[in-house]
Amino acid sequence: MNKIQVKRVLIDPGSSTNIIRSRPVEQLGLQDQIVPATRALNDFNIASETTKGEVIFPVNVAGTIQETKFHVIEGDMRYNALLERPWIHNLRAVPSTLHQVLKFPTSEGIKMGYGKQLATKEIFAIDKVVPVSALSLTKGSESKGKQEVK
Repeated sequence: MNKIQVKRVLIDPGSSTNIIRSRPVEQLGLQDQIVPATRALNDFNIASETTKGEVIFPVNVAGTIQETKFHVIEGDMRYNALLERPWIHNLRAVPSTLHQVLKFPTSEGIKMGYGKQLATKEIFAIDKVVPVSALSLTKGSESKGKQEVK
């Protein structure tokens, strides 16, 4: 995006709008290009989210560049950006979340964009591990000390 590689981008065939967090927009140096536009995104993160504005910049997938409009949000989500169904259709792409690949036709033949397995695993990494002893205490075991779960 804007000649900079952005990690943790989800191509979501179920979404109807392109979304980007405000932090990557600032890191891309595009905060001055945000056009103020308030829009309510329903059912986003199991709630309603209000956008900060809109920004348009080029998205490069496997050498194919497409100008893309994103709605900027302040909220937190697991991904830095979501690319939605109309973007997929404009590219005439076929995404596979299982294989983490996006195939699309070009004048040079079929191109593929690949996801990075390591980056995907990092998204779902456990931040805090709860000790087993904290989970295994039962009535009367407090005086016995820590107990193992079998």
